[in-house]
Amino acid sequence: MGTNFYWIKDSEDPMDPRVHIGKRSAAGLYCWDCGVTLCKEGVSAIHSSDSNWYEKCPKCGKEPEKEGWGNAVGRELGFAKNSPKKKTGVKSCSSFTWAQKIETIQKRIQDNLTKKVIKDEYDRTYTGKEFLKILEECPIQFKAIGAWFS
Repeated sequence: MGTNFYWIKDSEDPMDPRVHIGKRSAAGLYCWDCGVTLCKEGVSAIHSSDSNWYEKCPKCGKEPEKEGWGNAVGRELGFAKNSPKKKTGVKSCSSFTWAQKIETIQKRIQDNLTKKVIKDEYDRTYTGKEFLKILEECPIQFKAIGAWFS
C-alpha cells in the first residue's frame, strides 16, 4: 500500500524514472525519539509480510501511542485528514523509495517551494514546500534510482 509521486509534466509512462519521483509506503511502528523501527529484523524487512515487531521501542521502552486513522495506513487509504508532520514518541511512519537522485529532486523542490510541481497518482498536486512536509513522515528512505517500479 503506497502512493506514487511524479513531476507535473506529460509523459507516455508516469513510471518513467525521469518523471517518477518515488513512492511513499506505510512502514509500521517507529520510535521518532530514538530514530528506530520497531521491526525486529530492521529497516530492510519493514515491508515483508513475515516481519516480527517489538511491542515497545527496543531502545527507550516507550509504548505505541494510539493514532486512529491519522496513522500511516490511514494516510495511504485517504482517511487521514491531518496535515503531514514529523512525529514524536512511538507512532506509525512511512518510508519513501526514491526513483531519482535525491540531490536533483531537492534542488528542484527548493526552486519551486511555492509552485505546484508535483502530483500524486490520485492527481492531487503539491508545491515543493508541501512535498517537504510529506517527507517529514518518511524517516525511512530507500533508493531505486533509475528503476521502473510501481
